[in-house]
Amino acid sequence: MMSVAEVRERVRAGGLLSGGSAVLAMLSGGRDSVCLLDVAVALRGAGQVLALHVNYGLRADAQADERHCRELCECLGVQIEVRRASRVQGAAGNLHAWAREVRYAAAIALAEDRDAIVATGHTATDQVETILYRLAASPGRRALLGMPASEGRLVRPLLGLTRDATGAYCLERSLAWREDASNDSEAYARARVRHGLLAALDAVHPAARANVLRTAELLREETEVLEGLVDGVLDGRSGIETERLRGLPAALRRLVLIRLAEDATGAFVPQAGERVEEILALAERGGRAELHIGGLAAAVVENGKLHMVRIEPREQRPEGSGQ
Repeated sequence: MMSVAEVRERVRAGGLLSGGSAVLAMLSGGRDSVCLLDVAVALRGAGQVLALHVNYGLRADAQADERHCRELCECLGVQIEVRRASRVQGAAGNLHAWAREVRYAAAIALAEDRDAIVATGHTATDQVETILYRLAASPGRRALLGMPASEGRLVRPLLGLTRDATGAYCLERSLAWREDASNDSEAYARARVRHGLLAALDAVHPAARANVLRTAELLREETEVLEGLVDGVLDGRSGIETERLRGLPAALRRLVLIRLAEDATGAFVPQAGERVEEILALAERGGRAELHIGGLAAAVVENGKLHMVRIEPREQRPEGSGQ
């Protein structure tokens, strides 16, 4: 197992916490986020680190989690910001997705105000779980790419470490952490991946997790080549002539549609690539036609050209509202 010094050197060499910007560490109180905060302080100094804890008030331990985070930050000499959020009882939609949106929105807003980067405690273990979950739940090559180490203000400095490594780090540093029992609840898909799929993969081959990570790394490199092909086709335009689209290789047509849909919506729309033939059929009819292609994206075909537009989401009502 890696020592404290080795963990810090691994993160330092990754370069994600270097630079002039302050570091906003997202702190849940779990082992990974506790490790992240301590490493950030070691590499940048307490004065350049700020912690953000979001208290959703959803669990009986929520107040104890907040208290633990405050005490940890006081011990490390780090300023902490706490945000509280509440969800309408019976609200539609995925609870974990809602919580994720809340904390990332809070983090980005705070980081922009402080001119900071946002650091999360995602590990290699999280990466494997994410890839397997997306492979099962979402079609397309991108499902296998996993989480990038850096995207905009957001960085994931611990992606080269396992969850066991962050736990060992905290033990060596005598840093306590909080356990969230819901993370192991079979009611949630990620927990089923962790305890079902990962266990099955480990039984198939001892290097299964490492092979999943290596595959994702190779695919990310190859994706840069594919994205370059799409750039060449679109040449900075927000649409494409349908006849030109028809003449492209099938795989490139799918990639072009996905790019246009995601540029229009600012969201992940992998299913857009499966609607090529429907869009080309609409183009043959002539006139203007619009087709919802998934997510918040719609394809608009008019005068032999295709572009994408964003559809405004329908207002969600609490479950059981009767309307």
